[in-house]
Amino acid sequence: MSEKPKGRACRVLVTGLSTYWGGRLAQALESFPEVEAIIGVDSKEPTVELSRTEFVKIGTEHSLIERIVSAADVDTLIDTRLAVDSIVASEHNVGESNVIGTLNILAACSAENSPVRRLIFKSTGHWYGCTQSDPAFFTEEMSRRDPPTTQVERDVVETEAAVADFAEKRPGVTVTVLRCANVLGPGVDTSHTRFFSLPAVPMVLGFDPRCQFVHEDDVVHALEHAAFNDLPGTFNVAGEGVLALSEVIGLLGKQPLPILPPWGTGLFISALGRLGFPVPKEMINQLRFGRGLDNRLFRSTGFEYKFSSRETVLQLGSHLRVNPVIAGTREPYRYEREVEEFLRWSPHVRGSTGSRRVGREDAAMFDPSPPIPDETEEDAD
Repeated sequence: MSEKPKGRACRVLVTGLSTYWGGRLAQALESFPEVEAIIGVDSKEPTVELSRTEFVKIGTEHSLIERIVSAADVDTLIDTRLAVDSIVASEHNVGESNVIGTLNILAACSAENSPVRRLIFKSTGHWYGCTQSDPAFFTEEMSRRDPPTTQVERDVVETEAAVADFAEKRPGVTVTVLRCANVLGPGVDTSHTRFFSLPAVPMVLGFDPRCQFVHEDDVVHALEHAAFNDLPGTFNVAGEGVLALSEVIGLLGKQPLPILPPWGTGLFISALGRLGFPVPKEMINQLRFGRGLDNRLFRSTGFEYKFSSRETVLQLGSHLRVNPVIAGTREPYRYEREVEEFLRWSPHVRGSTGSRRVGREDAAMFDPSPPIPDETEEDAD
């Protein structure tokens, strides 16, 4: 096994390639020539076009991931799968994918003679919870003040505990945990972007909570930063500054709608969900108390945010005003295996930026789907 620079990701495995974050991160890493190989795994096809990322269609079975890691000599594994929004992903799927999937990935990295030297885990500020007695800003050394009350919070606490246990048992692996604030942006689909897309934004009577956001581009750059630097530990990823919810609504050009009762808010929000305006359980207390994350520790590593919380909101507002005009004008990307195989491997394709790092025989060994026949057949799917 060749010696690699410890502070640099050379051969990367991205788990959750079909997720928004997995796809965007793989696209970003493709622009770095020093990254020799990028391999993405998921049980679903990618949702973005990729030029030199090799896709292997598998779940989170630790034995298969372990074989890929070993065969491709992966030095950096970036886990982007963690589902932190129970509206965008169902609660049942969230729990199963979050906890079991994370345990399997950690098991794959724990194999004897594993080449993995860096593990990056994308987490969320939901780890801190949200209560009336919270500090103005959570720092990384602070702990939760109350037990988790939602499925997402329970999953985040459990998965981070497993990652921390892995870090303790594998001191030779640099483990980085990134706890991201609520994300906004023109491309990402979250409960907050849906919430702020309403013509009038509901508020809890008598409450005007503090809001802090991080731009989707800064999240991708934070993952890149962790991939190219040795950053052991946990770091908050959040835009500079906080805003009152009423200020956020004003910057978006919306109208506040203070109709949510301060008591029984959950029941009222459940009724809104049945009317087509779902709000996740993990967001309810944020509509009362808000949450702030101290971002100084991550900035001290040399990371620079491109957007403050205010600028992130303004960017979303601009997108919401333009989006109705451009909606439906672009055909969504669809992964077609035969086309992707041709674009990547055919000697007749000119100007290819791809570079084969794993042989076709190795790729076939990892891909559980049946081989492509010589003659065209109808797609069984």
